[in-house]
Parts: sequence; structure tokens; C-alpha cells
Amino acid sequence: MGIDPRAKSAFLWGVVGTLSFLVLVQSYALFATPLVTITQALALGIAVGLGAGSGAYLLEPRFAAWAADRSRGNESRKG
Repeated sequence: MGIDPRAKSAFLWGVVGTLSFLVLVQSYALFATPLVTITQALALGIAVGLGAGSGAYLLEPRFAAWAADRSRGNESRKG
């Protein structure tokens, strides 16, 4: 029971994407005039998080297969 590990991973990548974007917006606001209001920044941050989460969910199997192929190729070169 519980949440699918792939969905949990995608959700966490979405959270990281959202928070990273918001940190960048706030950092820019410290050194220059703010580009967007806080409400606009939150909306953009959520959009970035949704993009990061959906991208992680869709691309994770491809990256896993790619990594497995690379590791199998490296093992054959060692022997």
C-alpha cells in the first residue's frame, strides 16, 4: 500500500523545482528591483514545479534504461 515510488519521486522533484524557482526570484529581488509580485512568483513557481514533476515522471524510465545500458557496457569493457 502507499504511494508509487515513481510518483513520489516525481512529486518531490516538483517540490524541489518550485522551491528552487522561488529562491531564485527572491534572490533577484534582493539585488535588483523585483520582476514579479509574490502572487505572480507563486503562480510561476507552481508552473515550474508541475513541469519539473511531470518531466521527472515521464523521463525517469528512459534515464533508468539508459543508465542500465551504460553500466552493462562498462562491465563488458572491464572484462
